[in-house]
Amino acid sequence: MGTVFYNYPKEKSAFINPEDVTKRNADFPERCVSTFSENIINKFASLDGVEVIDYLYTANGRTPVYQFIYRDTPIAFYLSRVGAPACAAGLEEVIAMGAKKILLFGSCGILNRAADDKIIIPVSAVRDEGTSYHYLEAADEVSADADVIERLTACIERCGHPHVKGKTWTTDAIYRETAEVIAERKETGCLCVEMECAAAMAVAKFRDIPFAQFLYGADNLDSDSWESRDLTEYGLSGAEKYMALALEGVLAL
Repeated sequence: MGTVFYNYPKEKSAFINPEDVTKRNADFPERCVSTFSENIINKFASLDGVEVIDYLYTANGRTPVYQFIYRDTPIAFYLSRVGAPACAAGLEEVIAMGAKKILLFGSCGILNRAADDKIIIPVSAVRDEGTSYHYLEAADEVSADADVIERLTACIERCGHPHVKGKTWTTDAIYRETAEVIAERKETGCLCVEMECAAAMAVAKFRDIPFAQFLYGADNLDSDSWESRDLTEYGLSGAEKYMALALEGVLAL
């Protein structure tokens, strides 16, 4: 029996599909934004004019999907769960609801100080997780769509934010980022490490959905010992900047 990594299921339809458990929402916005920071989501959910338009359901409870109007355009936003499987399931379900263009953003660990204090645009992701192998043939990496990268880069430049493009390392096991593996990933050009990008890119490619992601540094692994920095804040101090950039970015897709 081949492992999941080499036994890719070629059938487009599964035994259980997102539309089997998720109702289509005729009023769902074409554009959707998501992040992993509950604090950021709650901050914007409390604004005037924001409304709940749907829910994602799991054994952890229900997750609201919100909508607000930005530049005369309705945009949905919701909290993505941490980890590749949970993030991918949420993406699948908002696509089933009606999302057609998606932008995801979140924090990461810095592997290269060249990415410090910059918006990181992943152009590819090392597939050191399991979820992406259910969506794409086995390979070491998955690449972002070149046109999407060009659009997002132009948007970030227009907004005046320092940025860097490069490779990210998506891992399932944050407590197994050993010194040896970190050195390997840095050697292959990874700027940062996180837990969802490879899977999110794979879902978007499989469903043929324009998808972009940007990251911002939290903790630092490019040092002799781990620097937690503002990891536990999850980007709250930059919430307005990140959300504004996400909204501009999803409009550019």
